[in-house]
Amino acid sequence: MSRVTKKASSVCTDSPLSMSEVCQKMTLMRQILTSCFGPNGRLKQVHNNVGGHVLTTSTSTSLLQAVSSSEPLLKLITASILNHLSRFSDCGLYTGILCFSLIDHVQKSGLRPSVAIKINKQLLEVCTSFLNQEDCGCKVNVDFNSCQSLVTLARSVISSKPACVLTEGEQQHISTLAVHAFLLTVPCGDTPGSPDRVRLGKTVTVSIEGQFVLDSAVFPGLLVNVPDMQLHPTDSERTRRGPGPFRLALFTVSLSGDLSEFGEGSLEVHSGAPDPEDLILDELLKLGEQAVTDQVEVFMCQRVIHPVLQHYLRRHGVLVVERLGIALIEPIVQMTGAQAVALYQTPIPPEAYGQVKGCCVRTVGSREMLHLLPPREPAPAVCTMVLCHRNDTMLNELKAVCQRAEHVLRLTLRDPVALLGGGCTETHMAAYISNKGTTEAAKAALSLGVSQSQYLLGLNGFCSSLEAVALALVHDGETGLVDLSYAHHWSVPQGEAIHSGTVPQGEAIHSGTVPQGEAIHSGTVLQGEAIHSGTVLQGEAIHSGTVAQGEAIHSGTVAQGEAIHSGTVAQGEAIHSGTVAQGEAIHSGTVPQGEAIHSGTVAQGEAIHSGTVPQGEAVQRGDGDEVPATCGCGLVERSARPGLEWTPLNTRYPSRSAPLVVGKDTPPQLRVLDSFTAKLNALQVAVEMANLVLDIRYVIQDVN
Repeated sequence: MSRVTKKASSVCTDSPLSMSEVCQKMTLMRQILTSCFGPNGRLKQVHNNVGGHVLTTSTSTSLLQAVSSSEPLLKLITASILNHLSRFSDCGLYTGILCFSLIDHVQKSGLRPSVAIKINKQLLEVCTSFLNQEDCGCKVNVDFNSCQSLVTLARSVISSKPACVLTEGEQQHISTLAVHAFLLTVPCGDTPGSPDRVRLGKTVTVSIEGQFVLDSAVFPGLLVNVPDMQLHPTDSERTRRGPGPFRLALFTVSLSGDLSEFGEGSLEVHSGAPDPEDLILDELLKLGEQAVTDQVEVFMCQRVIHPVLQHYLRRHGVLVVERLGIALIEPIVQMTGAQAVALYQTPIPPEAYGQVKGCCVRTVGSREMLHLLPPREPAPAVCTMVLCHRNDTMLNELKAVCQRAEHVLRLTLRDPVALLGGGCTETHMAAYISNKGTTEAAKAALSLGVSQSQYLLGLNGFCSSLEAVALALVHDGETGLVDLSYAHHWSVPQGEAIHSGTVPQGEAIHSGTVPQGEAIHSGTVLQGEAIHSGTVLQGEAIHSGTVAQGEAIHSGTVAQGEAIHSGTVAQGEAIHSGTVAQGEAIHSGTVPQGEAIHSGTVAQGEAIHSGTVPQGEAVQRGDGDEVPATCGCGLVERSARPGLEWTPLNTRYPSRSAPLVVGKDTPPQLRVLDSFTAKLNALQVAVEMANLVLDIRYVIQDVN
């Protein structure tokens, strides 16, 4: 067969990370993932440019499946994230943000990719070892004797998806239902036939649109949608009979009697031979006679049942349910113990029958549903979660999130621990490896065959990438802080931030907000330069200029008769005069050459304090009243930890000892928990994928 067009040669790209177009696409994908992260993340609407359905979501699975890219590196990273989500259902955005941050820091630092890869591998081992320690400050035990930690873990998953549009009360209600459904699927005893293995049950989700979220509920057993239940009084009477157990038969083959079920082809019928459809109907009626003889009381089929067979079974008091769909077959088999029968030409084997304890009709919203009760008590293997919401978009998001929450809860059965959420695990781990890496830099650099400066550069990039994940939780103009004692993450609302950080030599510190429109100008003061003063309430401005050696200070008009302190200023020293409130005096300090002046927030009637900031030291301004009562995870309480100091995330702060571990003997109410298993694997996937992308030298594409 000849080609319409001539076959083109493959395109080979050398050093793809050095191309600006590739870097721009990766930066854009990182911004998309970052903007979705956390409870305050932004929703994403994905729409094909030729029309069709509009997807509104904040979950990584839906987003990455809907957004396509022609860039091979992005395809590779997306595939690895989706593979992680298929196994763990959580931390997809975390994986992407950390992976892109690691790549970005290596490119900006100028480290050779081969050196960065070795450093990243070594630091990943340090992180993994730290998280697996018994005394790890980021871990808390999940107590199955109390549902509180399970509810917190489920709520952390549900509340992190703003597309669900839930209030706090609705979040708590759905989280409680998720835990309830999870516990109903955990058997109390050993699995029959496999005493050494535990087989978990299954949660079937039923969506009801147009109802209130608080109408959502969990039922033991199965709710089966039977839209024509009211048309058959015999069935309704059957559901009101006394307690079971009732024998149940389940079929996956179509019992409609259509010849099309036998496949395609021609059928030759001799003259005088019986009609094939009559023969098939006779076989179906024989099947019905056997079911009645074997005292089957519930007859269910995945597909359609012939109307004659339905009439026969109902006439003998059998409850008939058809068109179950393939999704319900496995839960019914698991709950009832029945075997799905795939043929109707042979008799039903006795071991194929299952049992249900009872049946009843439940009205859920606008639907009438048949409720099949499990045959064994306690701990039925299957339960049904009815989810209600106001519209279809919110309902689909809520359904997906609840399924992920159930998976996360199941992961705790293998590892009954959880990690601190709210960005605290990332900041605490970054402080730990920063301290450990700085202390052992010479030894680690020697073992990796790199210089100590290269190792410290790679260490700084790795820690900054971890803190970038915590910083991605900050939206709406908030400020992300980390305390210098426990290295936990604190989020401060806009306008209330404590601006404190490391001040390199000659750099200025950004001052806070000043009420009543009074601005303070603070900057770097060079030798012999003047400082510009702010405005003075109820008075005239004070002029402070450059003062030569031994000269006196010239002061201007003083508001309401207050005196201004003046003296002799040595060479190169400047006078700092800030905003003067009513009746307050001006305090001026000494600013050595090249050092910055820090001016804090000035409230009405307060004096301005300006001091000297030594090179490279962290500054903590204020008494912490602007900082929330607890950190992001809720473990560190500001009132119980006096003397805490904070610094903005991703700033250079002084090297300190290893972060302290908060005692968990009587921990406060934790607000956010993350899955230990999911986050540990996400950390490994992110680092390994970043190393793989950094190691790619050539990309060869077939353009045919």
